[in-house]
Amino acid sequence: MSKHPEQLELLHHPDAGKIEPLWTKSFIMLTFCYFLLFLCLQMLLSPFPTYAKDRFHSGDFTLSLLTSLFAISAIITRFVTAALMRRVHRNTLLFCGVAFAAASTAAYSFAGSMGALLALRVCFGIGFGMASTVMPTLVSQIIPRRRIGEGVGYFGLSSSLAMSVGPTIGLAMIGSYGFGPLTAMGTAAAALIVPLLLGSRSIPPQPAAAVVSPAGQTAASAGGTAKRSGFNKKLLLPALLNALLSVTYGGLLSFIALYGKEVHLEQIGLFFLFNAITVLVVRPISGRLFDSKGHSAILIPGALILIASLLVLSVATTMPVLIVSALLYGLGFGALQPTTQAWMLRETPPEQHGTTNSLFYNSIDFGVAIGSMLLGLVASGTSYAVMYRYAAGVMALFLLVYGVYLLTRRRNAGSSAVPAVTEMEISS
Repeated sequence: MSKHPEQLELLHHPDAGKIEPLWTKSFIMLTFCYFLLFLCLQMLLSPFPTYAKDRFHSGDFTLSLLTSLFAISAIITRFVTAALMRRVHRNTLLFCGVAFAAASTAAYSFAGSMGALLALRVCFGIGFGMASTVMPTLVSQIIPRRRIGEGVGYFGLSSSLAMSVGPTIGLAMIGSYGFGPLTAMGTAAAALIVPLLLGSRSIPPQPAAAVVSPAGQTAASAGGTAKRSGFNKKLLLPALLNALLSVTYGGLLSFIALYGKEVHLEQIGLFFLFNAITVLVVRPISGRLFDSKGHSAILIPGALILIASLLVLSVATTMPVLIVSALLYGLGFGALQPTTQAWMLRETPPEQHGTTNSLFYNSIDFGVAIGSMLLGLVASGTSYAVMYRYAAGVMALFLLVYGVYLLTRRRNAGSSAVPAVTEMEISS
């Protein structure tokens, strides 16, 4: 059986027999700081609609803009940041982004109108977009190439854990102490990133290929060793799948607290706590499975599990049913998201990981923005329960798109008379 080209390259590498370390000081510290960045975001996402509805009496669509405008500003900022990283030192972009995010979070509780709150969400999206583009690029630089799936899986635990425990902390904080102390906690989480990274000296050095000459050329391109390449079309499919996945998460973030009120579940925030349990279990497993079996071994069962979770959530009126839905959602989401990211990184050379990570996180924010707006419109016309059934339909579309891709690839491989082609061999 023929080997995947990347597998052949690794087998002939002079250090192929060595086990390259993954858990270095830089990897651990960057992963923890990424957790803090996402914790600042996630602690406020779910409480925001409840707070804004109680204070400004806004409708569901206006409430969805709290998530959507943040996501859109983060998307635009990531494109700009990916371009700026060729000309501006990454540390400057990183610390400016963190400072902007922390300052915006601190100002939330002083907003006197819905318009001011929405403007601050745009400002936060700018800061978050900068920092969340630079940090994954730094990490992808230090992950051993042969352990990219495993490394991305573990690094992704930081954002997945924040996505799971952040809303739980946020809903508990706003219920017990109010919105002001919640924003103070979010500000502290973001601000802590700067002294941690500087004090531990965990930021890897700027690679030589990224050093810009006065003429605007990189050191590599000036020497004629780098190739200029256009957009990698192989990234479009995993980015699209990631966006569809994020549509469902946008519905959870924006409306699950209001759904809890609709069905009289006071402890609806526990959804995210139980979701975190299965996320923590499945993330490392899915990374190793991707490295050995490819993406189809994860994406198909993961999508089916997510559909089941959303359908169960739509009929949840008791805590045990809610917990089952949460465990299933964590299992599916925790497997799918790192797989799409590892797939995208595998398709690109290391010097393009900044652009690739930007596209990956943009697809998340785009999906969350579209999901919160469209599902918000569904909820306005029906109910939150029906809205989550529509979200399950989005995951059915995920399976349809991916199934068409697999059938097309295998048909093309068969017409080329390549015997015994597996999914790993025809592109992972």
